[in-house]
Amino acid sequence: MAREEIQHIARLYASAERTIICYGMGITQHQYGTQNVQQIANLLLLRGNIGKPGAGICPLRGHSNVQGDRTVGITEIPPQSLLDNLEKVFGFRPPQKHGHGAIQAIQAMRDGKAKALLCLGGNLAEAISDPQVTFPAMRNLDLVVHMATKLNRSHLLLGKHNYLLPVLGRTETDIQATGAQSVTVEDSMSMVHASRGSLEPASPHLKSEPALVAALAQATLPDSVVDWRAMIADYSRIRDAIEAVFPAFENFNERVKKPGGFRLHNAASERVWNTPSGRAQFKVMQGINEDPRSLKCHDLVLTTLRSHDQYNTTLYGLNDRYRGVTGRRDVLFINAEEAEKRELRVGDRVDLMALDPDGNPTSRQMKNLTIVIIDMAPGSVGAYYPEANVMVPLDSHDTQSGIPAYKSIPVSMTRVTDETTTASGILR
Repeated sequence: MAREEIQHIARLYASAERTIICYGMGITQHQYGTQNVQQIANLLLLRGNIGKPGAGICPLRGHSNVQGDRTVGITEIPPQSLLDNLEKVFGFRPPQKHGHGAIQAIQAMRDGKAKALLCLGGNLAEAISDPQVTFPAMRNLDLVVHMATKLNRSHLLLGKHNYLLPVLGRTETDIQATGAQSVTVEDSMSMVHASRGSLEPASPHLKSEPALVAALAQATLPDSVVDWRAMIADYSRIRDAIEAVFPAFENFNERVKKPGGFRLHNAASERVWNTPSGRAQFKVMQGINEDPRSLKCHDLVLTTLRSHDQYNTTLYGLNDRYRGVTGRRDVLFINAEEAEKRELRVGDRVDLMALDPDGNPTSRQMKNLTIVIIDMAPGSVGAYYPEANVMVPLDSHDTQSGIPAYKSIPVSMTRVTDETTTASGILR
């Protein structure tokens, strides 16, 4: 982006009465992605754009309940207040140690420190970086259990003992002892609403995910203080328990009956600052480079992309209306200026090699990619996710959140001259 364009955007922001800044994975999937988000918050605070109507920060997320998971404590680093409330409500002392994030979990499997994996949906092996490490790590497990609505690649990575448990989808009717049940989801705007499936289940033998979790708990914890059978008979009892643990869900079952649901309290949106000073506080950052380990080899960086016919790791087709690609995914995106500099034309084929933080070649490669020219940033190339995960080492991730650095992979590029050999010169 030219300096003049940046200045123009800055003037627009400075003169705007209210601004919403939306961001996606292009901001977060870097070694310092968390600081990127913090600097967006700083920018909004500079003009008072936090805590007033029509202004604020807006993460664009792919799942309908990413925010809801965190709100009800699905995290490897639970706060002490949550642990204390669980003990108070259920009468047992939860483990006090923090657990593993996704990257740490794969590392623990690799090192033999984790022996079992229970996945509630998802496609962990394809979604996470470094399949060269991830795949053998999952095969090293003593026990692997998947609950899933559809088959995926992770289900084929077999440990010593393996179970694949099919479950109801959220669009299917969930009938329990007291009748049809509703679950709840929370969106990125802190709105909580009920969700009830209406389709006939694919099989009469399918169980819901909550019912399977409860059955596992009953089988393994016969002396549990939780009445799992009663909770599954009526999901409103699960919501009663959530309300007991999380005060923000007061009158949960009543409020969720309202059309559109209800909004959870968000202190910052009301300009209530939960800081020692009682004021909003800026975050100080050491510098502006979001991937400092790539500085020595930053002149060509690979970013991973998703196509139009794709939802996370699920491919519904081979077309990409966003970028004019049809019937294939073995392509490399580059802008016209970069292609001209490297004497590349549409349809040329190249090999990519990932570089280490010192700019040295590694064994991570993508071969025989076809050049597609699109409007994108200079010094950048793009390839599809999850195919390009082979280029991302497990230890390349956000230092705070643990999110893999899918958007900043230093690479070298070599032209393919025929079907079996590549040119010896490396293009940067």
